[in-house]
Amino acid sequence: MRATTKYLSILGLSIAMLLLVTLLSLRFGADQMTTTTVWRALTRAHPANLDQQIIRHIRVPRVIGAALIGAALAGSGALMQAVTRNPLADSGLLGINAGAGLMLTLCLAFFPHLSTLQTTGWAIVGAAASAGLIFCISTARHVQLDPTILVLAGIAISSLLTALSEGLALVLQLKQDLAFWYFGGLGAVSWSQLKFLGPGLAVGLILTLLLAPQLNLAYLTDDNAQSLGKSLPILRGLALACAVILSGISVALVGTITFVGLMIPHMAHWLVGASYRYSMPLTLVLGATLTVGADLIARLVNPPHETPFGIIISLIGVPCFIYLARKESMTA
Repeated sequence: MRATTKYLSILGLSIAMLLLVTLLSLRFGADQMTTTTVWRALTRAHPANLDQQIIRHIRVPRVIGAALIGAALAGSGALMQAVTRNPLADSGLLGINAGAGLMLTLCLAFFPHLSTLQTTGWAIVGAAASAGLIFCISTARHVQLDPTILVLAGIAISSLLTALSEGLALVLQLKQDLAFWYFGGLGAVSWSQLKFLGPGLAVGLILTLLLAPQLNLAYLTDDNAQSLGKSLPILRGLALACAVILSGISVALVGTITFVGLMIPHMAHWLVGASYRYSMPLTLVLGATLTVGADLIARLVNPPHETPFGIIISLIGVPCFIYLARKESMTA
């Protein structure tokens, strides 16, 4: 009973923190708004009030997008860490970043007149194709997925696709066009993008929560899982497919945000324990809070200019990565 009360308290406090950061993000930016203005913009916005329209049509979709993307990246990181049994796994492990980046480069090079939404769609296709290629390599000579081969294949394919992207960008002089995407930014997120891509993120997040109670089985051997009446190949396949959907859409929308999926699952495990049944909901909330907060800081660093929020997350994530890497090397 005490453990349940503690868990609900931590989850409730995390949700309250997310709501607070959301309110601050709606209020502050290049122009500071009052709480009254924010409330009226959300409830009964007046078409002639510029501040209310800025909140309603620019800041609200941006905050919703940041929250969805943060939850998606954190959830996909937790899925990858469980399935690959690699505590340092993130969206770069499965070639998702590299696949989306290569497709984005091709779109900018040969189809520059595509809309942002169309470009995002093709980037998602590239992410999924890259991840699918890595899965095929990992299972080429194995009936069941081998997490070690998956990691090695991911590193190799990601390096190849990244080299191709940067080579094309250099030859075709696209470095400046790709710079903001590489560092990550939410400036282009709009209602039209959320209308088409938001449902995909929502479905992926729901599937993540449904898979969470089974994820601890991924650390068992296949024989042990079968003795319990569970099929690890099916679980791994569903979890990896869900991770591709979440990370592919997120990376295509805002760029290569690496450290959210790495550090947030560890933070959730530290707070509520190793069971994914309890840590996954907290992981999604903490991921959303981190990205909304990082985007707010990015807008306040040098107003009215915007700093890519991926830089803010990297400043937090790099020390976390070093700590986790040292911890794993000491326990290995």
